[in-house]
Amino acid sequence: MKGARILGSPINDKNTQVVFLKQRLDMFAELLEAIDPVEADLEDIDRMIQIVEEMDAKCREFKNRDM
Repeated sequence: MKGARILGSPINDKNTQVVFLKQRLDMFAELLEAIDPVEADLEDIDRMIQIVEEMDAKCREFKNRDM
C-alpha cells in the first residue's frame, strides 16, 4: 500500500513528520475539548501531560534525525 509504513518504523521524510505531529496535536486538542473541567480527575491530567511529553520527545527525535 502506497504511503503505508510498518508500525514502529522511523519516519524520515520531513513532510510525513509534520503530518504525524499535526495529527497528534489534533488528537490532543480533541481530547482537551472533550474533558469536562469539573469532572476531570488526576488521571486525565496525567494522560494529557504524557501526550505532550510524547509529542516533545518525537519533535526532538525528528530534529536529531535531520542532523
